[in-house]
Amino acid sequence: MSRKTILHMLTPLRQMSPFDVNMALDAGYDAVVPYTDVTLADVGNLVQDAIFSRPPDAGVATGIFLAGKDAPTALDMLDAAKKAMVPPFEISVFADPAGSFTTAAAMVAKVEKALIKHHDRELNGTSVAVFGATGVVGYCTAVIAAEQGARVTIVGHDGIERVQEIAASIKQRFGVTVEPADGSTEAKKAAIVEGTEVVLAAAKAGIQVISRAQLGSAGGLLVAADVNAVPPAGIEGLKVNANGEPLDATQAVGIGPLSIGNVKYKTQAGLFEQMIKAKKPVIFDFRDAFTLARDLAK
Repeated sequence: MSRKTILHMLTPLRQMSPFDVNMALDAGYDAVVPYTDVTLADVGNLVQDAIFSRPPDAGVATGIFLAGKDAPTALDMLDAAKKAMVPPFEISVFADPAGSFTTAAAMVAKVEKALIKHHDRELNGTSVAVFGATGVVGYCTAVIAAEQGARVTIVGHDGIERVQEIAASIKQRFGVTVEPADGSTEAKKAAIVEGTEVVLAAAKAGIQVISRAQLGSAGGLLVAADVNAVPPAGIEGLKVNANGEPLDATQAVGIGPLSIGNVKYKTQAGLFEQMIKAKKPVIFDFRDAFTLARDLAK
């Protein structure tokens, strides 16, 4: 008798994302069960309930998905899930809070491809400014780019204090350095853009972060990318479906949210499918998402 594939979806929020539920079922899970208001302290017990309810050889047919809206919390939950395993009782775990891990992976993968194709450059050594860095997508984007050797600046729209704290936490958790910067005024944002080669906008939907005039003053800009599909664009003049087309008034090319979203969708679906098809339990975070997004980005 074939066993059902079951995905337990955990979130610290009041509701599980319908987007994630749909993605998991469309990827092929037989059953998806959401758990809401889950705390870090709850994770170990839930994981052990899942692992001990089935024999060890069924562990690969059981999965945990970690949602929410906070990257450090999701990563802490991932660590707690791993610690709760009691070999040979193990199951698969995939963290992607608010879709941020797969979105960030898709954004950096698309930018990497654009740098190589249009400028014969790699991320390693390239200066990257992340706007919206206090959000979950911006956080993950900064870490992925820094791990690839980019010189990353994370920009705070409300001053430098919060991004200083984020930079310190990134250094402590991942061992990579990102520089905090104050982007609380238009003049300060302009100065940051003027001195960078890649601009990544990961701010809230419907908020313009970078103006056309600020882009025009950036003589060394190579790539600009935005994840915001809700008007106005996070980067003025960047079309939602841009996929490496020249950006007005610059030597740069643009990557729009629909191009990023296409890779994000395929990445999340692909990781769910890998969980279902795996021969032994797997653990996925944003670095695994980036590995797959690199293969999918065109």
